[in-house]
Amino acid sequence: MNSPSIRSTLPTTIILTIIGWGGLAYLFIFTLPTLWPRWLFFFLSVLAITGVCLPIAAFLNLRFPTQPPASSDTILREAILVGIYFATLAWLQLGRVLSLSLILLLALGLALVEFLIRLRERSHWEPG
Repeated sequence: MNSPSIRSTLPTTIILTIIGWGGLAYLFIFTLPTLWPRWLFFFLSVLAITGVCLPIAAFLNLRFPTQPPASSDTILREAILVGIYFATLAWLQLGRVLSLSLILLLALGLALVEFLIRLRERSHWEPG
């Protein structure tokens, strides 16, 4: 069994990208930065970045195969983690607390979480 192809991620990529970037464009043009549009900004930015990173994650999993191969759920989870990472950076910048060390620590923490999840997936014993 191989990792899913990049072509198989395209429908999800297109849907997430259109909703995310289209929603952000609507938000920037037609709303004021009050409370609910700010939360909507973070939600739509996660969708937009996830849509952009989904084919990149699929490509990287094809280019650097693992044992067992990454499933479509794994690829989607990795893209969502990148989307959450950038939305978190935007949120921290809004409060003016973002620094280079915090950027690197958050990236390292999310990479560690993904590594541990993949390690757990690899450790499942299946007879046969």
